[in-house]
Amino acid sequence: MTTVIDPHLALVRDVVPRTPQGCQECLSTGTSWVHLRLCLTCGHVGCCDTSPMKHASMHAHAIGHPIVRSFEPGENWRWCYVHEAFV
Repeated sequence: MTTVIDPHLALVRDVVPRTPQGCQECLSTGTSWVHLRLCLTCGHVGCCDTSPMKHASMHAHAIGHPIVRSFEPGENWRWCYVHEAFV
């Protein structure tokens, strides 16, 4: 079995969450969220695709930062929006 390395992992940086208290856009508009995702390129905190506004995926597609990790306590997985796969 061959393991394929996602080329977008090269965009991952050691980031500091910009808004550790929640989704950056939802906090400014008063919108609620379900779960949070952390952009591993710039530190943007956005809400997941189950949330009404889907700010994390909007950020990934608009800015070109495809790799996020869960920003939920106890979770440590990463996701690539381009390949729609865990990385």
